[in-house]
Parts: sequence; C-alpha cells; structure tokens
Amino acid sequence: MQTINLRIALAQINATVGDLEGNSQKILQYIRRAEGFGVDVISFPELAITGYPPEDLLLKPKFVADNIAILKDLSRRVEGELTAIVGFVDREGKNIYNAAAVIYKGRIKGVYRKACLPNYGVFDEKRYFTPGSASPVFRLGKVTFAVNICEDIWHESPLKRQASFGAKIIFNINASPYYAGKVKERQAVISAQARAHRLILAYTNLVGGQDELVFDGQSMVVDKFGKVLCRAQAFKENLMIADIQAPPAAAKRTKNSIQLSDTFAVKTRSALPAQEVTHLSEEEEVYQALVLGLHDYVVKNGFKKVVIGLSGGIDSAFVAALAVDALGADNVIGVFMPSRYTSAESEVDASQLAQNLGIKLMRISIEHIYKIYLMTLEPHFIGSERNIAEENLQARIRGNILMALSNKFGWLVLTTGNKSEMSTGYATLYGDMAGGFAVIKDVPKTLVYRLTRYRNSLGFVIPERVFTKAPTAELKPNQKDSDTLPRYETLDPILKAYVEEDREPARIAASGFDREAVAKVLAMVDGSEYKRRQSPPGIKITPKAFGRDRRMPITNGYRPTD
Repeated sequence: MQTINLRIALAQINATVGDLEGNSQKILQYIRRAEGFGVDVISFPELAITGYPPEDLLLKPKFVADNIAILKDLSRRVEGELTAIVGFVDREGKNIYNAAAVIYKGRIKGVYRKACLPNYGVFDEKRYFTPGSASPVFRLGKVTFAVNICEDIWHESPLKRQASFGAKIIFNINASPYYAGKVKERQAVISAQARAHRLILAYTNLVGGQDELVFDGQSMVVDKFGKVLCRAQAFKENLMIADIQAPPAAAKRTKNSIQLSDTFAVKTRSALPAQEVTHLSEEEEVYQALVLGLHDYVVKNGFKKVVIGLSGGIDSAFVAALAVDALGADNVIGVFMPSRYTSAESEVDASQLAQNLGIKLMRISIEHIYKIYLMTLEPHFIGSERNIAEENLQARIRGNILMALSNKFGWLVLTTGNKSEMSTGYATLYGDMAGGFAVIKDVPKTLVYRLTRYRNSLGFVIPERVFTKAPTAELKPNQKDSDTLPRYETLDPILKAYVEEDREPARIAASGFDREAVAKVLAMVDGSEYKRRQSPPGIKITPKAFGRDRRMPITNGYRPTD
C-alpha cells in the first residue's frame, strides 16, 4: 500500500494556568516555527489555552467565555496549509467540556470533547466537565486522523471507535503529571494501544510546574507496531518534529468525518532539527522535576528571590542547591540561626555550603530571643519538666525570623522538611513548617541522600560531613532523629507501604519489620494529619503525595488493625 509522507510537530509547551493571552501567544509562536519546517499538523497539550489544571476557574462563566474568545482569535491567525490541534474549554448550554479544536485555514473546522474523565489521585475532572460522546475523524486529502485527550488513551473504546471510522493516526494531547517512573507506564500503555488498533499515536504532553504538580513532557510518536519513533526532551519546552508514513484512507466519506482539505500537496521541506534525547536515571529525573517545579512556582507567582534556613544538615543543604540550580545564586539567601544547642560543626558546614554555592549567608542568633521566651513562660511552666515545648520554641523563633525577612524584602521562604518528617509529624507547626513552598515535601529522607549525592556528582557543593553525621534537629543536648524515629532505612519502606500502597499493619510487619515499630510509625502518621493540612504546598514526585493524592480526614476514629 502506498503511503503518504506527513510531517507532524508535537509542541511541548509550558503553559501558565489562567494566562489566556500569554498561552495563546506562545501557541502562535510555535505554529510559526512549525510552518518554517513545512509541518502539516501540529498538536498542543491538553487545555493549552487555559493551562492545566484550571480548577475552580472553570466555575467562572467569564473565564470559560474568555478562553473561547481567545481560541477564536487564535484560529483566525492560523493561515496557510498547516493544521493545528489546540486544547481548550468548550461550552454548550450549561455544560463545559475538556476539548480540542482542529484549526485549518483560519477556521475551527471541528472539535473533539474528552470522553473519559479521570477522577482519582490528583484529577478531579468530573467536578467540572461533561464527557463527550462524539468521535469525529478529520481528513486531510487522503490522510485520516483523529484526536483524543489524555485519559482517553488509557481506555480502549475511544480509540476503537476512531479506528472504526477510518483513523490511521491519533493525536493524543495530554497534561499528564510527573512522578518517578511515570514515563515507563505511559510508554507501555501507548505502545499497547498502537499495536492493538494498528494506529500511529502522536502523544503530546505538557511541560512545566503548576503548584504541587510538575509536567515532564517526554512527548512521543509511536508506530503501529508499538515502537517509539522519537521522544521529546524531559522537563523542557520542545518542538518535536517527525516525518511519518501515513496510510491513505478509503475514498468513502462518512458522517463522522470532517473534511479539512480535498488535496494534500507534498511540500518542499527543510531538514529536520536534530532530536537527541538521553534517558534519565531516577535521580536525574527526580532532580530535574524538583528544579523545574521550584523555578516555575517562584517565577509564575512573581517572586524573584528565596530565603532558606540553613542548619548545617542535609535537607537544608539539598534545598539550597536546588534553589541555586533553579533560580541562580544571586536569588538565594541562606540564614543560619544558631542556639545554645547548635554545634560548631553545623556552623562550619552551613558556611562552607553557602561559600560553595555562592549564595549570601546571614547569621542571626536566636539565643537572646530564646532566653526571653523562657523567662516569659517560666511562671506558667513552673513545676513542669522540660519537654518538647522548650524544643519547639526554638523552631518557632526561627520560623518567625524567616517570615520577617520574607515580609521585609519580598523573599519567598522555602521550607526544608522531607516526606519522612511530614509523614510522621516530625516537624514543628509554625516553626520549620512555616514558609511559602515545601520543595522536598514529597521526597523521602533516604532519597534526599541519593539526590544530594547525585547533585554533588555534577559539581561538589555539599560538604562531605553533611552526609556522614547523624541527622539531628539540635533542639536539645546530644539529640538525634533516631531518638524519636526508627532509622530512615527502616522508616521509609514502612511509610511507603502505608502511605503510598495502603497496606495493613500485618502485611507491613510480614515484610520483615518489627511489629511494635510498625505500630508506632502508623500511629505517628495517623496523628499528624492536622499538621500536614497546614503545611505549604510541595512538589509531587511519588505516586501518592500528601494533599492532592492522599486526602485523609483530620478527625478520624479509625485505626487499622491486624
């Protein structure tokens, strides 16, 4: 069978939620670039006009109307022979739809409405959208293609219908959030669907950070045998162009087909840009996700500089390195706040870190303030033994200092708590939890060590002693994290089993863990929901993060038993 040479482009763009005009301008820029390469069809991510996820902006009728007006204006500027597929919010009566417009020669020639609406994990689409029911196909000369959206590719029925209507190529547009290992899951599903329906699949994904979510891009084209022909870069905007061999469609037209053009002219084309993409290790992948998520949260929310409390420990050191890579050293300020329990080694390590990173370091002792607190509270604490209250006073003083600097200079406070601490509540409310963005909130402690080693492999910045000394909050004499928590090598697998995999205590213990240790950890997790509910947003990098994924009631009388 003679095939038709088709040049397609997957525009992996970083859209900003709510910036309708800015997103439209970016779409138009990518269209103009694609025209320069003689592209026939270009696809953009899911809800490219509005950004994803727009959440309750969708409940504002004017927001929906404005997005439609922006799309119509954009379509008038898409001239020539190029066909553009653009995600937007469609409306009919009181219903709104997650939709894709197919634009050709200055007109919206057809619209596909997402059929399968995800309502699990971070997704909440049934709150807003009505599912679509039609499955149009589009004819460009003898080439017949169809469009579907994100979740549709994970189900058989949308593709089966479109293939039965003659589609040979599917443009699947996405806003698929990242977590470690997600790209392998996607590729397996896409390849299986391509093989099952004998279709070429062009998978376009969003890239960029949006609050807790990071979109990793990694758009791809897969042939009808399930082979990946090309893949776009991870965590970067990318115009990926591919030449594919499209089987011609049957001459007969059906009621489901929308004719874009009766002819398809072979164009004189420039050479394709080089597409060299390396596969990332887990550490590289997660590190790049954190850098992108941090950069976009800071920049898209109008901040220029961030401030971090440096303790001399590994978490604050890692967050500082991330911030420098995301924002530049001139935009990162470290603050070292010693107390009577702070070791000399911690000050040396914090100073060395700041010097290695090239960031400004402020030293503000909390000792005088701490004495005043103790004196003020002494008449009220009389007769009570010293306990965690006196420890947490120090953390809260530090939180107040950082927030004062934030208020004074407009710096965003980055907290430094990791997932192991957030899970067990090993953090001080209004203390080390105080801030604007919790960068490593979803990163387990053991992974923090691995990622920090990875960062040092790119260029030594984090002092070696930070890796080797025992983790400690330094809020009382000779304190170590292991006084309160199991060793992190034991704790993190228990937390993963309970928080991310929803395993029962008996099953967790049967995996080789002490039953008392399991019971203690689970009690800490269950008793700390009120803290997590008040913590800043943080970047999701695991399959189940606190907040968007795991939504537990604070007042909760249920406790799992064996």
